[in-house]
Amino acid sequence: MNLIEQYNTHNQYGKYLGMEFKVIEPGLVNYFLTITSNHLATPQAAHGGVIASLMDGLLGVTALSATQHHQQIVSTVEFKINFLNAAFEGDVLKGIGKVEQQGKRLLVVSGDIICEKRNCIIAKAIGTFNAYPAEKAGYQISQD
Repeated sequence: MNLIEQYNTHNQYGKYLGMEFKVIEPGLVNYFLTITSNHLATPQAAHGGVIASLMDGLLGVTALSATQHHQQIVSTVEFKINFLNAAFEGDVLKGIGKVEQQGKRLLVVSGDIICEKRNCIIAKAIGTFNAYPAEKAGYQISQD
């Protein structure tokens, strides 16, 4: 099982929120979340923490998709998010993450979360991630 598959198996928080992702290619990922009543902070709008969680997952898996072939996982060093529009119950959100720069240990990743139905950007972010050996976090390394 590769590191992305292992991450997906162990990411209980993402499952709890209802997040799913698709790796388009290394360094390019789409993340998805449908806003439900469980995500709301007001009678209409999703909690900012849900959007921030989606963004952190998007940025992190995008970075991971670029490092897994080196048997490395990533941890969030920091990210800055701009909330541009509210997300409402029933909105299907799509995150688009892209590695902007990759060094030996640090990656810079950008992300947009959009609602295609309403043709709007929900949030934009940029983050820095630290790559390190997967064994340090308890992941099993395949020797294929």
